Amino acid sequence: MKWHRRSFLASLALCCAAAPGSTRAAETPSLPVVRLKLGWIANVQYAGEWIALDRGFFRDQGLDVTWTAGGPNAPDPAVMLAAGRADLSYMSWLPFLDAVARGNDLVILGTEMPRNPLGVISLPAHPVRVPRDLLGLRILAQGVNETTSINAVLAIAGLPRQWTFVPAGFAPDPLLDGQGDAFVGFDTNQKLTLEMMGLKQDRDFIFTNFADLGFVTPAALLVTTRAYLTQNRPRVVAFLRALIQGWTFNETDPAVAARLVVEKYGEDYGFDLDQQILQNRSQIPFTHYRGMPSRPLLSLDRDMMAGPMYAAARAAGRTALPDIDRIADFTVVPEAFKGI
Repeated sequence: MKWHRRSFLASLALCCAAAPGSTRAAETPSLPVVRLKLGWIANVQYAGEWIALDRGFFRDQGLDVTWTAGGPNAPDPAVMLAAGRADLSYMSWLPFLDAVARGNDLVILGTEMPRNPLGVISLPAHPVRVPRDLLGLRILAQGVNETTSINAVLAIAGLPRQWTFVPAGFAPDPLLDGQGDAFVGFDTNQKLTLEMMGLKQDRDFIFTNFADLGFVTPAALLVTTRAYLTQNRPRVVAFLRALIQGWTFNETDPAVAARLVVEKYGEDYGFDLDQQILQNRSQIPFTHYRGMPSRPLLSLDRDMMAGPMYAAARAAGRTALPDIDRIADFTVVPEAFKGI
């Protein structure tokens, strides 16, 4: 039996749209400008940013924040930072380390999602629950971040890279149509798509988070250059303070940011409001550390970095890793919280 999701294309436009640049026009030219590079297109994943912009939290901190969308056709974040075309950007762990290895002096400031929602979706015919289940499968994936995650899982488990990459978009249709045995997707996105189609997890499909497969890494690491942080630390602290306020507000009503996306910041993508609300509600737990809901939003965990994150990097072939304090600043987020 094959399922289809044609009626859901509008609700999940973020999964298949190219990502043109988009910039918030400066409302107060006299304020210092902070240029943010998003890791993906303008959707509810950035709920904290949209609320901070719309409610004036950035402006109240004395900042005029502009943003540029990311996506499959967008410039590399490390290149944007190195070229001075962005002040802050979101990056993933292993691509970040690769950029540092190439000589970029980058610093991680915090993370919007200490729990990464990325994982593997499989069907009962070929269920993926442990790393060994990946061997020999045809896996539908989108790009470097997804394929790197699979290879990291296998490396950590001491298994060979015995799987076949099948290029795919961001909708799970090819999996349901039998074009692959598994699909790399998000708990907060493609899994919801399947559930909106009436499919049941653990009956019609299996979702296994990469963390449960052994690859533990946050999502949406907020990064800047060391030079920018050194020269503009008060500005960076102010940005984080407003962003914390935005994410804190988001938890009170997930519909607010969803509506801002549909009607304003992401209006060109044709999002469905109900889907964006559902995605926003489902992502809120991922903005907190597992078992530590009171841990400060956006904060970094030194033990996570020194332990499973560095272990994953070594298993994935990254050698001569830099000292943690060279690539991460654990003091900026606490300093931002002092002013709230």
